Amino acid sequence: MAENIGTGDEVITTPYTFFATVGATVRLGATPVFVDIDPVTYNLNPNQIAAKVTGKTRAIIPVHLYGQMAEMDEVMAIAWKRSLVVIEDAAQAIGAEHKGRRAGSMGHYGCFSFFPSKNLGAAGDAGMVVTNDAGRAEKLKCLRAHGSKPKYHHKVVGGNFRLDALQAAIVTAKLRHLDEWTAGRQGNAKKYDQLFSEAGLSTGGDKSLQVRLPSVVTDRHIFNQYVIRVSGRDQLQAALKQRNIGTEVYYPVPLHLQECFAYLGHGTGSFPESERAAKETLALPIYPELSEAQLQYVVESIRVSLLSTSSISAAY
Repeated sequence: MAENIGTGDEVITTPYTFFATVGATVRLGATPVFVDIDPVTYNLNPNQIAAKVTGKTRAIIPVHLYGQMAEMDEVMAIAWKRSLVVIEDAAQAIGAEHKGRRAGSMGHYGCFSFFPSKNLGAAGDAGMVVTNDAGRAEKLKCLRAHGSKPKYHHKVVGGNFRLDALQAAIVTAKLRHLDEWTAGRQGNAKKYDQLFSEAGLSTGGDKSLQVRLPSVVTDRHIFNQYVIRVSGRDQLQAALKQRNIGTEVYYPVPLHLQECFAYLGHGTGSFPESERAAKETLALPIYPELSEAQLQYVVESIRVSLLSTSSISAAY
């Protein structure tokens, strides 16, 4: 809205993300243009962006999925060359870093979520938009309060996008603990890596039991999620549920295959890496309060489940 994007405009982004990334585009009447993901990081593949840019393209929305930044140097280079706006979806990546730069600080805008399950979570729905541009910041402040400036005087139509004061207070109080909590997640991720290796479940072990572990390719992965890949994912998830282990699938249906976006004309096979990820990925518990015994129980349960379910074989 702050960039006056609307009908006739195109916005490039990934089909492998939470619905809100694309929902914001479509509600304004613009058309989402998808770019497939890198199968290692699950972030949009920068090598495919340039070919999708047209005269209608107005913006790129890279998503820093699972807590690891997308390849922002490549994204920004294309954006500057073609005069495009970059809106970083950093909802899962507060504090993530690459080459000395934080998620949300490189594009024209950075969008963060304070949903309770995030590394920095409120007690309910909450979020924040940041920018280094004073003019854009002023327009955002205006739009968040029904477009009024001064109060009760409206030159534009905005909405009620204000952060609830109670949620703001909770996030402010928790902010001082963010680095500690993130370090806890990072420590749990390292322990998972070690336990999977010792159990013969990662690369180098019995190929019938291998799972693919998260790859860290940036300086600071904050592990909003710890996501493994395995074929027969649904069977494994069901087996873990029987052992009282909570897991989550992000995301079982890529956006290009969602019913509400059928008008875009994409079918199965249009974005194969996104579709494979949707079928094979599984997020394990990673919150900082996990004990080592709990981490061991998760990995051992996966090992037992893979051994006992012949239909589950390695994806890699």
